[in-house]
Amino acid sequence: MPFREDTAKEQLAYANILDIGVKIGFILLVVFFGIYLSNLLPAYVPIQELPKYWGLSVHKYLEATNIKPGWVWLSFLNRSDFLNYISISFLAGLTIICYIRIVPIFFRKRDYLYSILVILQILILMLAASGILKVGGH
Repeated sequence: MPFREDTAKEQLAYANILDIGVKIGFILLVVFFGIYLSNLLPAYVPIQELPKYWGLSVHKYLEATNIKPGWVWLSFLNRSDFLNYISISFLAGLTIICYIRIVPIFFRKRDYLYSILVILQILILMLAASGILKVGGH
């Protein structure tokens, strides 16, 4: 579908990065899930044990499997079931990547208000993802 002529440059830049990122994220999901199903790497929670955890809340699941919440999953990347966290984290962070791409466009247009708002949004999203702030039930 062609873009309208009045489509803003920042919209096109955001959409292009989002399009590429979603495709990369989907490929990563398929590849890592294939590794999990094929047992190329051992799983932390073997696939045949998953049904006994299906009915549990996240808190109870983490407790039953002795998994700590937060960024601890990075230490389990040698386990096939944790590889999918890479693609999920990539897709979750894609908005930040898109925002970083459009900041220079706003500055070139001398649209300083939007530049500042986008930078603030990037900082807020990164702070939220960092786990520094503990809000909610996790």
